[in-house]
Amino acid sequence: MLKFTPILLAVVYAFVMYRFSVWRTHRSLDMQSTELADPRLKALTDRLAAALGVARIPVYVYEIDPVNGLAAPDGRIFITRGFYRKYQNGEVTGEELTSVIAHELGHVALGHARKRMIDFSGQNALRTALALVLGRFIPFVGVWIANLVTMMLAAGLSRSDEYEADEYAAALLTKAGIGTDPQKTLFSKLEDLTQARAGVAPAWLMSHPKTDDRIAALEKLETRWNSVT
Repeated sequence: MLKFTPILLAVVYAFVMYRFSVWRTHRSLDMQSTELADPRLKALTDRLAAALGVARIPVYVYEIDPVNGLAAPDGRIFITRGFYRKYQNGEVTGEELTSVIAHELGHVALGHARKRMIDFSGQNALRTALALVLGRFIPFVGVWIANLVTMMLAAGLSRSDEYEADEYAAALLTKAGIGTDPQKTLFSKLEDLTQARAGVAPAWLMSHPKTDDRIAALEKLETRWNSVT
């Protein structure tokens, strides 16, 4: 029984962390967000809503500065104040920001938002279990290996989700008559918008695919669509 103790502790830890993460995320979003009221963007999101066959798509502004969009586990869509400010300043077009909203809708429709919370907890459990087991045989280095393995796993899962959400958004934007060009132009701007620096981390440790890879995936998708029609 004792040899299974680290695994049992890791499972309990994962469950507790999952519940705490959900609670903390909801609390932060509820306290720091308001529904977006922008006529230009509403006209564009109404086109997405019509394509999906729903009355409207409520979008919320999350009052933080980093440029980002996110989908909450409860299905709400958020853009950050920093991202909305880029739109107000003319650095991002309405269509480009709508492509972000479509992308986050993809995360919701494909179940990524809830899965990420579970993945996060599972990865913490894996890290804890590996660190406990490896630490017995390789002190200090075992913890480093556990962290590295978990980071690689998390990055790979996240990149896969991003490609799937990109594809969903491309289909939705096309059906809404907006097209995929805003996605591509926004991808080209993302490094400057988020103040990212090339070479900060290896591609296999990045949570999002590289810009060129995302654009290439969209173009490949469009080629496949065109060949069908």
